[in-house]
Amino acid sequence: MNSYSIDPSKQGRSGIRYALGEVMDFGTNVVDSREGEAPAEPTTSPETHGSAENSLSRFHNRTRLRTFAVAIGMLLTLAGCGRDAPSTSSTTKPVTPAVSASSELPTSNAATSRDSSGSAAEAKLEKKFEFKPLALNAVKGTTTDSGITGSKPDPEKQIRTVIAQLQPLQILLGQWRGTTRRDYENFKAVDIHEWVWDLRSNPAQPALTIQSDKSPYIRTGRLTWDTEQKKFAMTASDPDGTTRQFTGDFTEPVQEIVGSDDKLHRVFRLEFNQNENGESSELWQLAFAQQENNRYLLEVGKRRGKADFARFDTVSTQREGTSFAVNDTDYAEKTCIISEGLGTMEVTWKGRSYWVCCTGCKAAFEEDPETWIARAAKKDVPK
Repeated sequence: MNSYSIDPSKQGRSGIRYALGEVMDFGTNVVDSREGEAPAEPTTSPETHGSAENSLSRFHNRTRLRTFAVAIGMLLTLAGCGRDAPSTSSTTKPVTPAVSASSELPTSNAATSRDSSGSAAEAKLEKKFEFKPLALNAVKGTTTDSGITGSKPDPEKQIRTVIAQLQPLQILLGQWRGTTRRDYENFKAVDIHEWVWDLRSNPAQPALTIQSDKSPYIRTGRLTWDTEQKKFAMTASDPDGTTRQFTGDFTEPVQEIVGSDDKLHRVFRLEFNQNENGESSELWQLAFAQQENNRYLLEVGKRRGKADFARFDTVSTQREGTSFAVNDTDYAEKTCIISEGLGTMEVTWKGRSYWVCCTGCKAAFEEDPETWIARAAKKDVPK
């Protein structure tokens, strides 16, 4: 009897079909081989009867073999041999389109091509995304490479800003007579002081200055606007020569009210606190309380340590001379060319007359008249 084996490359359901086919072919070969053998000696049946019996025997043999093959297939399926497995065709690599010999390149050339294309792509990315170091002033929104110097403020703009912030205080300009409530050597202290514009000592930082002959609190002082802190700043010196730095703001905003004379009067309260520097145990507080156009109070407070300021004295101040108007309609042609306040004195340049409000503006105009005329012309140009 021939041995039977299944090709190991035939697996899965296709392998089962192959095995069944092999079994059936084997059975057929067995039957055919038996037909070729010499039949056993007949016993009683004639030759024709033996031929019929042989045919019937072959039919039964094939039927048994087919049944046997089906049984083997079912056993293989139950045993797990019928599980799907990738066929030979599915494991083979897909066939790539043929490339002509002229288009084929050696491996080294292909690698070189990939490197060059990669380098070109990297160069393109570097060109597209060009990183620059961050400048410190760029954080504030200024440009450094456009030719605009954003790190330094515009001097002209700063001058205009400071003057604009000080304009509500122009009511202080002029000469005043002050009287203290506190006695000094059994008498009230009386002083004469004057407020003027200072546009010369520091041209980039205009200020209002005060100078007194006998004040027990402020012999000299300079009041300006700090564009960085956006607050008022003041430096004041007392009769002993002690200089104090102050920072302040309005505790009562600037208002215009109708006085008993049916005219508009400007009122406000501007309070300054001395800056702590750790050198002085006593701190001062100064407040300018404008009551009307011709009168204001200088309130002086003091404190030690972390205590609150306590009122030390109040100086009642009365204007000497003409009151400054506060309405533009009152100025007419007598508008100060520098401060835009009421002009009180006349100056001349190249045959033309201009008005200034105080001796400070007069001195600044006479020192550099063309600059102030040009600045006034810019303000007159409609925006």
